[in-house]
Amino acid sequence: MRELSTYGTTGQYVLGLHDIDGTQLGVVGGKGAHLGVLTRIDGLRVPAGCCVTTAAFRRVMAEVPSIDDRLDQLARLDPDDRDAIRARSAEIRHAIEAVPVPGELAATIAAAVDELDGQAGYAVRSSATAEDLPTASFAGQHDTYLNVLGATAVVEHVRRCWASLFSERAVTYRQRNGVDHRTVRMAVVVQRMVFPDAAGILFTADPVTGNRKVSSVDASYGLGEALVSGLVNPDVFTVRDDEIVGRAVATKRRALHALPDGGTREQPVDPQRREQPTLTDTQVVRLAQLGRRIEAHFGCPQDIEWCLVGDAFQIVQSRPITTLFPVPATGDQDNHVFVSVGHQQMMTDAMKPLGLSMWQLTAMAPMQAAGGRLFVDVTQRLASPATRAALLELMGKGDPLVRDALETILDRPDFIPNRPDPSAPTRPEAQTGGAPAAGPAVTAIDTDPAIVAGLVERSQASVAALRRDIRTKAGTALFDFLTTAFQEHKRVLSDPLSMQAIMAGMEATWWLNDHLREWLGEKNAADTLTLSAPGNVTSEMGLALLDVADVIRPHPAVVAFLHDVESESFLDELPRLPGGTEARHAIEAYLDRYGMRCVGEIDITRPRWRERPATLLPVLLEHVRHAEPGAAERRFEQGRQAAEQKTQEVLSRLRALPDGERKATETKRMIDRVRTFAGYREYPKYDIISRYFVYKQALLAEAERLVEARVIREKEDVFFLTFDEFHDAVRTNHVDDRLIRQRREEFRSYQALRPPRVLTSEGEAVAGAYRRDDVPAGALVGLPVSTGTVEGRARVILDLAQADLEPGDILVTTHTDPSWTPLFVAVAGLVTEVGGQMTHGAVIAREYGLPAVVGVADATRLIPDRQRIRVHATDGYVEILTR
Repeated sequence: MRELSTYGTTGQYVLGLHDIDGTQLGVVGGKGAHLGVLTRIDGLRVPAGCCVTTAAFRRVMAEVPSIDDRLDQLARLDPDDRDAIRARSAEIRHAIEAVPVPGELAATIAAAVDELDGQAGYAVRSSATAEDLPTASFAGQHDTYLNVLGATAVVEHVRRCWASLFSERAVTYRQRNGVDHRTVRMAVVVQRMVFPDAAGILFTADPVTGNRKVSSVDASYGLGEALVSGLVNPDVFTVRDDEIVGRAVATKRRALHALPDGGTREQPVDPQRREQPTLTDTQVVRLAQLGRRIEAHFGCPQDIEWCLVGDAFQIVQSRPITTLFPVPATGDQDNHVFVSVGHQQMMTDAMKPLGLSMWQLTAMAPMQAAGGRLFVDVTQRLASPATRAALLELMGKGDPLVRDALETILDRPDFIPNRPDPSAPTRPEAQTGGAPAAGPAVTAIDTDPAIVAGLVERSQASVAALRRDIRTKAGTALFDFLTTAFQEHKRVLSDPLSMQAIMAGMEATWWLNDHLREWLGEKNAADTLTLSAPGNVTSEMGLALLDVADVIRPHPAVVAFLHDVESESFLDELPRLPGGTEARHAIEAYLDRYGMRCVGEIDITRPRWRERPATLLPVLLEHVRHAEPGAAERRFEQGRQAAEQKTQEVLSRLRALPDGERKATETKRMIDRVRTFAGYREYPKYDIISRYFVYKQALLAEAERLVEARVIREKEDVFFLTFDEFHDAVRTNHVDDRLIRQRREEFRSYQALRPPRVLTSEGEAVAGAYRRDDVPAGALVGLPVSTGTVEGRARVILDLAQADLEPGDILVTTHTDPSWTPLFVAVAGLVTEVGGQMTHGAVIAREYGLPAVVGVADATRLIPDRQRIRVHATDGYVEILTR
C-alpha cells in the first residue's frame, strides 16, 4: 500500500503525513506537524495516515450560525467562572456538530481513508494549531477516538474533533494561557490503528527533576490510551547513559484493547503476566536510544507516545516537554551549578528581556538568564575548598533550602571536582546579583549613626546628579551615557563602607541570636531587639501610608471616590472634592518619596507606583477603614519601647550570670550596633530602584520616539528587547517585529514555570529540604525569621492590587519584595514560599514585630484561602487548623 499524498480540489483539505513538514503548523496543527517530521526520520516507524487540514475546519466554521458573536461572548468570560464557560462552550460545540459536513469535503476525507485501507481501524486525533508547541502543550485538551471503522465513521469523528476545540477544559486552558480563541484552528490526524502488545510514554528528560541526561519510560500492556488517561498504573524505567538506573514494576490488572466491531474495552490481564515487566531491559534501552534520536532531530526534550508490535517500536506522537525549566547556557560541556537570583531578591516571577539585561548590566556579579530568570554560576566557588565553606555558610544564613540543595549536589561523586581557585570571588553581592546580602565577616566599624547618615547623603547626591545629567541625553547619546551611569551605579553599590555598615548590622544580629540562646536559652532574641530600628527606608514606607490614610479618613467624599477609581488620572480629579486637595497633596508627597517602587521592582519593565498610583488604593483604603488616627507614630513608638524594655531585661538577666558583667557589656555593644546599622540594610535596594526609575523614564522617552517613527507599534515593545538591542533599534531605526512577537510568546510560557532555587547544567532542579524532626506531623515547615505565634485566617494573595484583608488576617504569598511592606501593617502574620533571614520581608517583619515564617514550599497551594492557620514563627512551621 502506498502512502497517500494530497486530496481535495486544490489539495487544501487533506494531506498525507509524508507531505507534511514542521513549517505547516497553521495547516495541520501541532500534532500533525510533528507526525510529518517523524515520518522523515530515517529508520523510525510511524503508522500511515493523513491529516484533515485547518482549511476544512475553517469551511465548516463559516457555516456555524453567529459564531463571531459566540466567540466574543466566550472571550469575555472569567477563566474561573466554570459554570459560564461550561454553558457557553457546550453551546458552541453543539452548533459545530449540527453543521453538516459539505459533500465535497466529506468525499475528500472518505477517499483518503479508502486509499489508506477503508476496512482498517483508525485513530482519529485532534491537532490544534495551539497544540504541542514548545511554549504550551495543550496535552489532553482535545478529543481522540480509537479504532474507528470505515470512512463514514471517520468523517463523523473528524467533526467531533473539530467541536472538541471548544471543550470546557480546552477553553479554560486557552483563557488562562492568554490564547485568543479566534486564532486557534483545528486539524485532525487520521492514522491506521496500531494494535500493540505494549504501549506507553517516553520522556527524554526526567519529568520530575528536569534532568536532561535521564530518560523515563512508562509502559503497560495494550493500548497506550489507558496509561495516558490514568486508567492503569504503568511500569516505570529510568535510563541514563544506556543503562537502566531505576525500575518500578507495577501490578497490571487491566489493559485497554481494540474490539473487532470498533471502539475499545478494558480487559483483565492474564494473572501470570501481571507482575512481569512490560518490556525487557534490552527493549527499554533501545526505546531510550530512539528517544534520543527524536530529541536530537527536534532540538529539545520530547514527550513521546510509542507502541510495541512484536519486537518493533512504532512512534505515534512526539511533543516538546513544556514544563521543564530552561538551562542557562555555559558554552562548554562541564558540569555547572546555578543559584537563583530571584530567590535572593524575593522576586521569582519571570522578567522581560529588557529587565533581565538591565539587572545584568548593573549587578555586581556575572549571571545568566534562563526561563525569564537570572542565575549565578557558583560552580567555581563550590569546587574550591578555599571558598566552598564560606559559600555554604552564606547560603545557609540566607536560605537553608539552597544550602541543602548545594550539599546534596556536593555529595554526588565527581559532579564537582575540587578545583582550587584562590581568585574566586567571595563578595556577598556575588550571590544576589544586586544589593549585598549576608556574607563573610568584614572589617569592624564604629557604632556611629553619622556613618549611615553620610552614606545616605552620598547616595542621594549621586541619584540627584543622575537625574540632572540624564535630562539632556537622547538617541544613541543616551545609551552611551547610561553605560557610564551603570558604572557609577555599581560604584555606589560596592562602596566598602556601605558593605561594612550592612554587615555590621547582620553580624550583630547573628551574634545576639547565637549568644543569647546559649546564655539565656532564648530563640531569636534579636527579633524584639530590632523592633522599630531607626532609618529603615522600607519600614518607614509602610508606616507613611498610614499617615496618608489619616489625611484621607476625615473626608467621606474622598473615601467614596477612591473606592470607585477606574482610571490612573484620579489624582487630577481629587481637588474637585471636599478635602480632595489635601488628599492629593498627601498621596503626591508619598509618591515623590516612594513612587519608584512596585511589585517585582528588580524588573525595570514593571509599572511603578508613580506610573500606576491606583495600585496603592486597595491597601490605602484598608488603612482608612481599619487603622486608628496616629497609628504610624504609635506603632513605631510601641516597637521602640518594646526593644528598649527587652534590652534592659536581657542585660539584667545576663548580669546575674557568672561573668555576667562582661557578657552584658558585649551584648549592649551588639545591641547598639544592631540599632545603628540594621535599618541601613534596606537602603542600597532603595538606591537601586531610585536609579532604575530614572533610567526607565529616559528609555521610555526613546521608545515613544520609535513609536512616532513607526519603528515599533507601542512603546512597551522595547521591553522585549535587551538593552543592546534597544540601542541598535535607536541607532538603525529598525526592529524585527517577528522578534518582538517571539519574545512575547516566550515570556508568556516562562510565566507558567516555577523557577528552582538551585539548577544544574543537566537541567535538574534540586529543591533542598529542611531535614527537621521537631515539628508536628502535617505541619508545613519553613524558616523562622520573626518570632511569635499567631492564629488567624489565611489570606492567599498573589497580587498586591487585589488585597482584601480584615484585622487579624495572616498574609500567605509567594514572595514579598519591599513593595509589599504597606500591607505588613495590616496583617497579623506572614507566610511566604521564598525568603531567608536577611531578605527584605524578614527584616521588615522583625521591625514591625510581625510573626513570620518564610521558605514554606508551595504555601500558596497547600494553604487554602480563608483557612484558619497557626503560625509558629519562633520554631518555623505552620499548622493548618481543622476547627
